[in-house]
Amino acid sequence: MNTYINLPVEDLGRSRAFFLALGLTFDERFCDETALGMVLGPSSFVMLLTRAKFAGFTPRAIADARAVSEVLVALEMESREAVDAMVATALSSGGAAVRAPEDHGFMYGHAFADPDGHIWEPFWLNRQAMEQAQ
Repeated sequence: MNTYINLPVEDLGRSRAFFLALGLTFDERFCDETALGMVLGPSSFVMLLTRAKFAGFTPRAIADARAVSEVLVALEMESREAVDAMVATALSSGGAAVRAPEDHGFMYGHAFADPDGHIWEPFWLNRQAMEQAQ
């Protein structure tokens, strides 16, 4: 099963530059003047849609992600250092800090908001330590 997360954005060019800085890529087959198809993994994608395009998919009002939380996108990273590097890059590329890093021993995470306010949560999980703690 593939997963597609759809998020409204104000400026596709700004979004592309921001996520490219984070090392993410785009599938150009799903990119046009109204959408960017961003690849998270082999079966996980994010569709960054203009607000007008996004509005065509829902009868509800579009949330202002800077004022309310509509989704938290968690991304498992390969190390604590990768978590910190992604957050540092996000902050230097126009993102905003959401909270301080959280260290639970077996799991380490941090969070940032992209330029449209959507919250992204990179985290690292030590599965062996998690199993031992249970």
